[in-house]
Amino acid sequence: MSAARILVILPALNEGRSIARTVRGIRDLLVGADILVVDDGSSDDTTAEARGAGAFVLELPYNLGIGAAVQAGFQFALANDYDIVVRNDGDGQHAPQNNSDLLARLASDDVDVVIGSRFIDEHGDYGTPLLRRLGSAILARLLTRVIGQRVTDPTSGCSAFNRSAIKLFAAAYPHDYPEPEAIVMLHRSGLRQVETPVRMIPRQHGDSSITPLRSVYYMIKVILAILINLLRRPHLDG
Repeated sequence: MSAARILVILPALNEGRSIARTVRGIRDLLVGADILVVDDGSSDDTTAEARGAGAFVLELPYNLGIGAAVQAGFQFALANDYDIVVRNDGDGQHAPQNNSDLLARLASDDVDVVIGSRFIDEHGDYGTPLLRRLGSAILARLLTRVIGQRVTDPTSGCSAFNRSAIKLFAAAYPHDYPEPEAIVMLHRSGLRQVETPVRMIPRQHGDSSITPLRSVYYMIKVILAILINLLRRPHLDG
């Protein structure tokens, strides 16, 4: 039996100072996987740095947002017959060692998606600000009630997906609040998901765009979006 074809998707916006190191760190530990950087309308040298490090690059015409960038990656994966997608962020905050753990869990469990959680293991989180962590905890409690299984890290961007999940998210992927809405979407589509511990590392360059005030605003809007989406018909993988 031939080995599974694996694609690592890295959505990136103005990560020119981080993306090459991120690509090389993943490639060194995940030998044989392809890496796709989805450049979401960067104004810096993100594309050139990613290509120089050996990644495929998909350039979006302008900034479409994280959800659209990730969906473009899933569409690339489906069109090019990849069996597994691993998603990390382009800023290098997901330790490359996490990916092997995600893939091992995906292979050993009867699941379609493995979501990396920084909050299962006390050593996984490098220090998320208190207000953001509180908002995440409230959102996690809501999602736990909605899907009927424990959720601890509802905004994780570190995950692994099998072929069924690739097909689902290539066809439809949340654009406004992608990670928490995707958890609900998986549940309503009948796909199986599980969390596993992962480790975050501090950002080496640049600053997060999520301020404390934006964290509160985000939490309120995403809760409303989830409640509204529960009224819609689920998107079933056909």
